[in-house]
Amino acid sequence: MTAARSGPAFSVHDIPFSTYGSWFDISPVVAEKTRAEDLHLVSHQNGMHAVLRLVPLDAATGERAETRVEARPGLLSWTSGAGRVDLTYESPDTVRLRGAGLSLRVAAAARTLTPFGGTYFFHDAASDAYVFTSYETGRRYRVTVLSGRAADTFGSQALGGADRGLAVAADTDGPWEIAVEELDTARPPYAPTAAFDKIVEAARHSYADFVDTVAPWRSSATPAAELAAYVVWSATVRPAGLVTRPAVLMSKHWMDKVWSWDHCFNALALAPGLPDLARDQFHLPFDHQDEAGALPDSVTHSEVLHNFVKPPIHGWAFARLRRRLTTPPDRAALAETYDRLARWTDFWLTARRAPGAALPHYQHGNDSGWDNATTFDPERVVVTADLAAFLVLQLRELAELATYLGKPEEGRRWTLAAEATQAAMLDELWTGDRFVARGVASGDTWHSAGLLDLMPIVLGEHLPDEVSGVLAGRIEAHLTPYGLATELPTSPHYLSDGYWRGPIWAPATVLVEDGLRRGGHHRLADEISARFRALCETHGFAENFDALTGTGLRDRAYTWTASSYLLLAEAHENPHARDS
Repeated sequence: MTAARSGPAFSVHDIPFSTYGSWFDISPVVAEKTRAEDLHLVSHQNGMHAVLRLVPLDAATGERAETRVEARPGLLSWTSGAGRVDLTYESPDTVRLRGAGLSLRVAAAARTLTPFGGTYFFHDAASDAYVFTSYETGRRYRVTVLSGRAADTFGSQALGGADRGLAVAADTDGPWEIAVEELDTARPPYAPTAAFDKIVEAARHSYADFVDTVAPWRSSATPAAELAAYVVWSATVRPAGLVTRPAVLMSKHWMDKVWSWDHCFNALALAPGLPDLARDQFHLPFDHQDEAGALPDSVTHSEVLHNFVKPPIHGWAFARLRRRLTTPPDRAALAETYDRLARWTDFWLTARRAPGAALPHYQHGNDSGWDNATTFDPERVVVTADLAAFLVLQLRELAELATYLGKPEEGRRWTLAAEATQAAMLDELWTGDRFVARGVASGDTWHSAGLLDLMPIVLGEHLPDEVSGVLAGRIEAHLTPYGLATELPTSPHYLSDGYWRGPIWAPATVLVEDGLRRGGHHRLADEISARFRALCETHGFAENFDALTGTGLRDRAYTWTASSYLLLAEAHENPHARDS
């Protein structure tokens, strides 16, 4: 095996250390907006739960050591003078740790109490290992000492709120080594598969193969591509619980779900290099489609939420996905997708249209994906132009699929529905210089200073030129030095960390950039792409960004941001290969 590149360095305060397929990470981020002093093993089974606290100790005194943490794909290290502790993933559910000059305390992270105490800890005589059982995750965490010794154990078999765990140290001056496994109930005693350095090399090769497959086009002009690929690679989990396929979570911080529009951007970024994984991303929410045809709001290991939905961008996404897949879907796969998209579309045309109405409506800002956008300030149950535009694109994609599948009558029906929906959108919501929203209950109309009102630009070549030109001009007013503000900075409702009331978001950027480009507004599309790419290259892959400073906000390791960067960076490197 040849030596693999070490990959980009990153801060574990922003991006968790993990590997492809794993349901846990190593991070100081233990809950939403909560960072601990020490790194923790944080599981995402049954929710986000800090399970084990990992504390390097001074080998001479046994006291907590002040260390510097360094992370690259495949290897995480604590260092203090000549002392060092290294951690790598041997498999998605097992990490190996090795230390010299430093000892390590492995302790239960929290003292969340059940009627019988918190995390239970004991020595398992059958495997000669130390086991933590987590009430929160419903899993066990087994620590096997491979070399060195358990210098101290504490809280074994204790109930209540006692501290519990073990300290691992070297026998003499040599290194110590342990394995930590996440498991269900029992498995044979742990046996190493390879020496530590070989495992590190294998982990680096896994990441290097992924980035070479997903971003073979990268160059010095797209310097964040390797880190973006790491964010996506490390946030991918194997099927488990309610997650029916390999899935790219939005993050292995607290946004550890798959929301039913976020997944589209990950699918598009993966499509050319990993078509099967891309198709899995697209279809995962559809695996939980309900009897009415609605997609869930979100899916994660132990929870599927149906109290809201997300916007129907799936026709837009699948049209692009079909062009980007290097292995085109066969007829059976297209027929399955057609059926799922048709049911999703019928949901909007039936359950979300008031009697006699031509246009569907949202029931809450959450349905739009723009949860608290100012469009929803006057009323929540609202007819909006963005929804109509997304539905038009979905109807057009259904028409193309129906024709390909030999269903010309259905194709004509979808085409007529697309034309009627677009006509109603322009007739009812276009005032001549802007789109307005309309309350379903009141019939009142209003406009906002939010970018959401301008999202019909996604119709691209289907919009009349005069409408497209006005929208492009209004969109340009949202462009700050860092990208598209979701609320005009001059608006009295603008908030620097206001979620959809100001900050820059990746999905809005990609959708607007694509619509502008298809509508012929190439200069503005180029500028939006360039500013967003520069933003990510400087400030990383946060959930969203301060529109006036570029500072990353909220969850700092968000996969749809990383995937959006990859999409725009690839198009910048290969402009003639866009979506081909």
